[in-house]
Amino acid sequence: MAEIAVKPESEQRLQALFEALESGTVRQVRRLLHALHPAEIATLLESVPPPQRTLVWELVKETEGGEILAHLGEEVRNSLIHDMETADIVAATEGLDVDDMADILQNLPDQVIQKILQTLNNQDRIRLETVLSYDEDTAGGLMNIDTITLRPDVTLDVVMRYLRLRGELPSTTDSLIVVDRDDHYMGMLSLADILTNDPESTVASVFNQERKSIPASMPAREVATLFENHDLVSVAVSDDDGKLLGRITIDDVVDYIREEATHAVMTRAGLTEDDDIFAPVIPSAKARALWLGINLLTALMAAWVIGLFQGTLEQIVALAVLMPIVASMGGIAGTQTLTLVIRGLALGQVAKNNLRWLFNKEVAVGLINGILWAMALAGIAAWWFNNIYLGGVLAFALVVNLIIAAMAGVLLPIFLKKVGIDPALAGGVVLTTITDMAGFFIFLGLATIILL
Repeated sequence: MAEIAVKPESEQRLQALFEALESGTVRQVRRLLHALHPAEIATLLESVPPPQRTLVWELVKETEGGEILAHLGEEVRNSLIHDMETADIVAATEGLDVDDMADILQNLPDQVIQKILQTLNNQDRIRLETVLSYDEDTAGGLMNIDTITLRPDVTLDVVMRYLRLRGELPSTTDSLIVVDRDDHYMGMLSLADILTNDPESTVASVFNQERKSIPASMPAREVATLFENHDLVSVAVSDDDGKLLGRITIDDVVDYIREEATHAVMTRAGLTEDDDIFAPVIPSAKARALWLGINLLTALMAAWVIGLFQGTLEQIVALAVLMPIVASMGGIAGTQTLTLVIRGLALGQVAKNNLRWLFNKEVAVGLINGILWAMALAGIAAWWFNNIYLGGVLAFALVVNLIIAAMAGVLLPIFLKKVGIDPALAGGVVLTTITDMAGFFIFLGLATIILL
């Protein structure tokens, strides 16, 4: 019996939304939206063109507006906020977690930010300004300052009565933070320890002093690695003096990892992770024009190398047929090495001490693969064009280009990172230029010397 294909739930929701919009039944659209989580509504908003997006946005619950904005990509969020009144923006951000509010405020006009700050009490205002003072790609930028702190001299019974009095815990709370009277971080007290130890025990006797806080200046990438290596659910964040600032939870880290993965994919095409798939034509064309221009420039450089050997190509037409193979094989081999090294840099696995070993290993891999495929291609070329010398030239050029590709794949991302350029953004284009120019020059240059 044939299986029935089941559409993913997100695709089903999107189809249901389009059907409701096409029917013109506002009540049906509102009912559909009210049954969804703010994050799911954000996904729908990013999945519809601007005219329908505006209508859907007008139908969401006012109480969920801020949470929805916090889940949207920056470009879509800014397009919606641009058409909102200041009072509506202030109302939308009311009640949001400080870290979510900070994400929304990043690109708002100063006068709007000031009005939002005026609606907060003094404590929340100080908290928000603290988060905004840190770069978004640091622990300080990721942290949430909604924490529960304890003194080490109180008993677990007092802690439990305090928690019952609060009535609720901040989301993703697995531990409470122990601080001294000056709010300097001391350690963590897990909820499990509170429940399984004698209620008369003091916090000082059971809390975990081995759980260290992390500095607010720690790069977000290192924070994600720390969570992965130690299977953390939350970690405290402190300033340079050891004073508690807030905490980072696993959901914050998951959001960062997802954004980084999207960033890695989009930057290879010269785009950003916040680009709106349904952005207007002119802004989209402008955003991509620069990257296309850079690629055109690199293509012209490769064409210039070919032009140097125009006379050779006119006499031996077979070279024009075979030369793309050398460049293509070099590009693929270089991209493999480049991707490996970029990943190693991201995970902190590549350093000065092991760079020489990595370089030698990748050159050896390029040499082995070069010899292997050069032998195969030499035989094919010699048989195809009935010219053994042509096969030899092709084989030699391929081996050399694969070695060059390996060298570039290792050294290029390290150089780009050192000069402050994202290797994921520029590495592929520069590498392709190197392997194309080297491949054409070696192949055509050697053919000119040997075959003419």
